[in-house]
Amino acid sequence: MASVPSLASTLQQQLADALTAALPDAGTADPLLRRSDRADFQANGILALAKKLKGNPRELAGQVTAALPAGELIKDIEVSGPGFLNITLTDKAIVETLAARAADPEGRLGVPVDAAAGTTVIDYAQPNVAKEMHVGHLRSAVIGDAMVKILEFTGESVVRRHHIGDWGTQFGMLIQYLIEHPGALKHEGDAADGEAAMSTLNRVYKESRVLFDSDEEFKARSRDRVVALQAGDPETLELWQGFVDESKIYFYSVFDKLDMEVRDPDIVGESGYNDMLEETCRILEETGVAVRSEGALCVFFDDVKGPDGNQVPLIVKKTNGGYGYAATDLSAIRNRVQDLKADTLLYVVDARQSLHFKMVFETARRAGWLGDGVKAVQLAFGTVLGKDGKPFKTREGETVRLEDLLDEAVERATAVVREKAEKVGLSEEEIVENGRYVGVGAVKYADLSTSAVRDYKFDLDQMVSLNGDTSVYLQYAYARIRSILRKAGDAVPAAHPELALAPAERALGLHLDQFGEVLSEVASGYEPHKLAAYLYQLASHLTTFYDQCQVLSPDNAPEVVENRLFLVELTARTLHQGMALLGIRTPERL
Repeated sequence: MASVPSLASTLQQQLADALTAALPDAGTADPLLRRSDRADFQANGILALAKKLKGNPRELAGQVTAALPAGELIKDIEVSGPGFLNITLTDKAIVETLAARAADPEGRLGVPVDAAAGTTVIDYAQPNVAKEMHVGHLRSAVIGDAMVKILEFTGESVVRRHHIGDWGTQFGMLIQYLIEHPGALKHEGDAADGEAAMSTLNRVYKESRVLFDSDEEFKARSRDRVVALQAGDPETLELWQGFVDESKIYFYSVFDKLDMEVRDPDIVGESGYNDMLEETCRILEETGVAVRSEGALCVFFDDVKGPDGNQVPLIVKKTNGGYGYAATDLSAIRNRVQDLKADTLLYVVDARQSLHFKMVFETARRAGWLGDGVKAVQLAFGTVLGKDGKPFKTREGETVRLEDLLDEAVERATAVVREKAEKVGLSEEEIVENGRYVGVGAVKYADLSTSAVRDYKFDLDQMVSLNGDTSVYLQYAYARIRSILRKAGDAVPAAHPELALAPAERALGLHLDQFGEVLSEVASGYEPHKLAAYLYQLASHLTTFYDQCQVLSPDNAPEVVENRLFLVELTARTLHQGMALLGIRTPERL
């Protein structure tokens, strides 16, 4: 594995060793290294040590500086203030480290794979059978897909789980309607047409709902059909499967528009845990984790109370014998921990469900299903808002269909691409393809560049803008580099550690070197917005570099051209890899 230690980690280790050598009484000490605007890095750990050892911080800083090894890493070190160390690295160390990243034979830019990584089950993109996907489904799908890619890249074994809503009372109504109206699920056109599938499902749902609400006898038959479904009646299950299959055609069409891969084995809906529900309830009751209350099986918590001051329970089994969502979620935890051997359960679920999952996780801990190094985490996300700051709705007050939203984004983005197409020489096919990548990328990036727990405003005008913190800005930065590399002629990217670097080259190089550290932080904290922020900063450093350092100028010596081509090519590779981990494409020409 060709992992390359970052400049910061190498410097951190040298400083830690120097602290130990100069101040043996201090024990293991952290130099508290961070990036600085006064130098490349600043180490602030000596002040705390001085207080601990009752010494003069500036004198201690001098001792530590003297203990640092002579080498090619540090160019200059200055003691300032109360013992702070301002450290400037050599240009040679920067370029050599970047060259090692570029030479990684596995194409990982020197980013290490965590050998101690475990197995994470990610629960995300949870649509409901026989119902349209709307804007509320966007964030779970986009954030979850990015976390799958990021965790897999850093070494985690990831199991995807799409916990679709495919069980419950409404299916009794739908199935009974199908029995009494055979052929109702057939639709015109291609059998794999997602929009036709959803149109059919919508029609059947509306027709069955009208009958359910107006015909008491049909309502009674529908309720009997729920019992037959839960009991595993073959005819009922076959018809239920028809709804699920028709819905999957629709789901896959929407996920395809989102440029997301969703596979059949990853879809394990509520029905997948049906056979476990009774055993889950029995274990909870026998162990005393759950108790009977007014006929229902409940779990109580000291810190969960209603407005009246009474405890609000987690209802696992209802008074009428039906199972609540909690029974399914707890059974899923049992399956994921005991059968899939997961170390981590990650739920990408709306923040409004935080209390439910807090109670479910605590119940699972009490039952012993979460423990021994197994953790459950809710990656909670906020709401998508309209420009008015209110939940995103259509003019008629309806929830926005996800397909409509994506189609409009692609339409807007295609117009932006078309404006510049003639200058770049794009064909109509390229305009359409790039319009899709830019539009979908714009929607994803707007979501992922916001801290997940925060709400954000859905503003397509801003999302497809070439300026500011948008995916289009990053995609154009990548395409611009590819254009420069095509124009380079015989000049090839090559690192020249012997050259002095201009300030903009140094800033770009130091930022490139942080890629692996940022990914590690993003993966451990489940914070994809930090990767988006890193990539935007990278593109901003690139813009400054262009302004201050011409790449293909005839006035440049050949080795300067090669070194600058090397820097921009590595920037392009880093942008491409980072955007791919967010699920966003980077077209070669824009």
